[in-house]
Amino acid sequence: MAQRKLGQILVDLGYLTEDQLWDVLEEQKQSPGEVIGQVAIRMGMVTDAQVTEALAEQWGMPIVNLGETTITPKALELVPMTMAELYKIMPIAVKDDVLTIAMADPQNVGALDDLRNFLGVDVRGTVSNHKDVEAAIRRYYADSEESIESVIAGLEEGQEDEEQRGFDLSAEAEMTDAAPIRKLLNMILLLAIKDQASDIHFEPFEDEFKVRVKADGMLYEMVPPPRHLANSIISRIKIMSELDISERRLPQDGRIELNVGGNQVDLRVSVLPTMFGESVVMRVLDRTVVQLDLNKIGMDAHNLSQFRNMIKRPNGIVLVTGPTGSGKTTTLYSALNEINDIETKVITTEDPVEYDIDGLIQVPVNPDIDVTFATVLRAILRHDPDTILVGEIRDYETAEVAVQSALTGHLVFSTLHTNDAPSAITRLRDMGIEPFLITACLEGILAQRLVRKICVECRTQFDPSDDLLMELQLPVQQARQYKFYYGRGCPRCNNSGYKGRTGIHELLDVTDEIRDMITGNSNVDDLRNFARTQGMITLRESGLKLIFDGVTTIDEIVRETVVDDME
Repeated sequence: MAQRKLGQILVDLGYLTEDQLWDVLEEQKQSPGEVIGQVAIRMGMVTDAQVTEALAEQWGMPIVNLGETTITPKALELVPMTMAELYKIMPIAVKDDVLTIAMADPQNVGALDDLRNFLGVDVRGTVSNHKDVEAAIRRYYADSEESIESVIAGLEEGQEDEEQRGFDLSAEAEMTDAAPIRKLLNMILLLAIKDQASDIHFEPFEDEFKVRVKADGMLYEMVPPPRHLANSIISRIKIMSELDISERRLPQDGRIELNVGGNQVDLRVSVLPTMFGESVVMRVLDRTVVQLDLNKIGMDAHNLSQFRNMIKRPNGIVLVTGPTGSGKTTTLYSALNEINDIETKVITTEDPVEYDIDGLIQVPVNPDIDVTFATVLRAILRHDPDTILVGEIRDYETAEVAVQSALTGHLVFSTLHTNDAPSAITRLRDMGIEPFLITACLEGILAQRLVRKICVECRTQFDPSDDLLMELQLPVQQARQYKFYYGRGCPRCNNSGYKGRTGIHELLDVTDEIRDMITGNSNVDDLRNFARTQGMITLRESGLKLIFDGVTTIDEIVRETVVDDME
């Protein structure tokens, strides 16, 4: 049965009038990420207590006053602080393997399923307000914040105790479902999500079991769990992602779906057999971290205006190039998000589909059954699309169908692996696409990289050495007129000096003059030099602007761009 709307419940309870409800709904349109209850509180029309009462009625849950409730130590032990903070819950009591929790957001019903899966007990929800839940977390967890180190220490102590009692450590199923294994894995996953990591790596070696987390494009090692627990941890991951725990010889792929703090988080799981056990990599897909908005990918105003013109053309091919992990997919999704309206039919074919977007028809590639980019693309053309996204042009067949699609009146977006924008033209020629076809359909090429941003909490000005400035290929005296910054390192950025990433971009607009050069088989250097005379900003120049604006460091730009860009 459909849930009654919260606004209508507030009206039925007499806390809002119909006219006030319409005012709240109009205000909510201005801030679509804010739930209606919080909007009404912000406007001073209702109180926290009244919204809590309405939520309790909406979801059929009892209300609990955390200020007058006794929190049991067993409940606190079961739910770590990181989990309580991320899910906005407060554990209350455990009885007969049922954990009772107070929820600040009972509308996040998926959280109850997540907690059952994480904790291995049934979970019953009650309703409290945000302020009371946050205050209770601060009060009860103040001196008991757990770390991965303390969980691992407890695991090793537990192992000695079990061995003394003759516990069979080889009982895989029992170890996999053991509370300490659950707690350790839960903490790794939740800390990675909290730190906005993009990947989590579990790597078995002969004498150790490494856990590494990738955040802002760099891998950081966590405290390694004991080597003998590798199989149990991997098996626990397999259970969560519904994979075959008995199959250890073949690669497997799965996914774990979580509702963390009301946000959908997908973990794409890949298991790979190695010499010393199975290696697992989880790709963290969190829509709250990756904002699919062209205004937020770091493109400067000039490039952004040009790129917007390209993606609104009626037909042609727009390419985004760069190495793996340079944000190509995010840029293309942001472009699709911008042109995605009721009048436009958009179909994508991807390997795999990373983000589910309303209004887009998204088709996953499966080479095992001959569902390739080229075969899907041919089928897509029979579905009357206006805009098509091809995940990647890898071969002549895909490139040929993409060109034919563009020539028959479709706008095609795709990616290529090249170092800069002009090289994409050479790559298409090398694949076998005739120059006259490239000139007929190619509209623009965007090359990009991701660079780490200096942490705003510990950003510090400094005077770089002459040698460091010379790496930027700039006259030292010219560079000295600018201010330079770096991050000292602080708790907010895990002492790395960096927090978050932004893009640097090189946009090649395929003008009539560029088309003539392509037809004349001009080389990459000639294309690049001519494009710069027409106003193309290279990757290195885009990076220099970020350095001079105090956004990133010299080291980051030197690492991500090549000197040839400036020649």
